[in-house]
Amino acid sequence: MENNTEVTEFTLLGLTSAPGLQVPLFIIFTLIYLVNVVGTLGLILLILLDSRLHIAMDFSLTNLSLVDFCHSTAVTPKVMAGLLVGAQVISYNACAAQMFFFVALATVDNFLLASMAYDRYAAVCKPLHYTATMTPSVCAGLAAGSYIYSFLNASVHIRDTFSLSFCRSNLVHHFFCDVPAVMALSCSDRHVSELVLAFVASFNIFFALLVILISYLFILVTILRMHSAEGYQKALSTCTSHLTTVSIFYGTAIFMYSQPSSSHSMDTDKITSVFYTMVIPMRNPLVYSLRNKEVKSAYKKSVEKASLSLGFTF
Repeated sequence: MENNTEVTEFTLLGLTSAPGLQVPLFIIFTLIYLVNVVGTLGLILLILLDSRLHIAMDFSLTNLSLVDFCHSTAVTPKVMAGLLVGAQVISYNACAAQMFFFVALATVDNFLLASMAYDRYAAVCKPLHYTATMTPSVCAGLAAGSYIYSFLNASVHIRDTFSLSFCRSNLVHHFFCDVPAVMALSCSDRHVSELVLAFVASFNIFFALLVILISYLFILVTILRMHSAEGYQKALSTCTSHLTTVSIFYGTAIFMYSQPSSSHSMDTDKITSVFYTMVIPMRNPLVYSLRNKEVKSAYKKSVEKASLSLGFTF
């Protein structure tokens, strides 16, 4: 990638300049990040240790949790530091790296949710063939495809953004190097780059949404045909966690990236980005832990083992 810019560093203006809000927000975001770290790593460790959770859905959940943790880590520590010291200087290359990982991991999230919808379709609509349909090789292929495409997708956005010239202000009106915020600083014609961003982001979101909607359409038809109340409840409980995750993720993403650039408000983007980069990654371990019976059972079993072990030790 050729660096044809006169700017060698950017200044992140942060989330807020109000002195009275910086310390409270720092405490809130620190707690959110700690919950995210403990919840995500705990859920991954639980899935790895309990053989009952070694199924396709939990393989996808492990990937989703790991991606969300990395996604949050790419942004949150920088935000917390900015709340303590104010505006922050970030080098040109560090800005590009942060943008790359943010875009790549968000896209992986997007396609993992679509693959999990297909998994729910197989579990509800074809339960007798579930193990034959969602084999380890199929799960690995879906995950690998999500990662490969997402990193290629991020490379496209980085190339389009940093092939522009930045010769005016280097003040990024955001708390991290998001594509629209950095692109807005360019002094060259960015019309084509904005079109590419809008087209690719829309394609990624709506393609994954199409897979999810088709999967749940078949699931809905299957549920309506069920004559057993127990089967009906089991099917609903199987899908509730995933539906909750999908609703929050895509609601935020569509609101954030589907607006035309002329109507973008950086303050609105900042508020939306807080949910997208910090709150949503924290949500997955909580949602799946509270609503997944197998995960709750495995957690109780682990706590009981730990209690017995400690009791024996002391």
